[in-house]
Amino acid sequence: MNIRQETPKDYPEVYRLVKEAFASAEHADGNEQDLVEALRKGDAFLPELSLVAEIGGRLAGHILFTKVKIGDQTELALAPLAVLPEYQRQGVGKALIAEGHRIAREMGYHYSVVLGSEQYYPKSGYRPAKDFGIGCPFDVPEENFMAIDLQGNSSPVSGVVEYAKEFME
Repeated sequence: MNIRQETPKDYPEVYRLVKEAFASAEHADGNEQDLVEALRKGDAFLPELSLVAEIGGRLAGHILFTKVKIGDQTELALAPLAVLPEYQRQGVGKALIAEGHRIAREMGYHYSVVLGSEQYYPKSGYRPAKDFGIGCPFDVPEENFMAIDLQGNSSPVSGVVEYAKEFME
């Protein structure tokens, strides 16, 4: 498996990949691929944190981290993470998360938040965001809104996450 930064020539394939990955997802709205396209055009986009996983020359997965505000700090949101169904449960998603976290640490970010499966994301170190003083702007179960201290010793943060406007459209 090769994990690398997404390039513009990957965009059409990533669109199809995200659409297919979320087609049978339990908590999907069907617009995840359009969200990725909108986020790429927005102020919160960080090209260094839009990654793809290739297996045998084919894109198998994609992950995107974008900037969010928590209090007066700029941090990250992981959304979405997409792996083609035939590559799921093979470590592709965990590898994308790990590489994204590594790059984010190098870039100086302290926290990443995610709204997702309370069974899946804790395997990559995510814990309930409330444990960090981070609030969710959406009405969701506490166990599904999680965060991770990317540096391992970051100063406390406090506030409700302000997502990029593209998440609200």
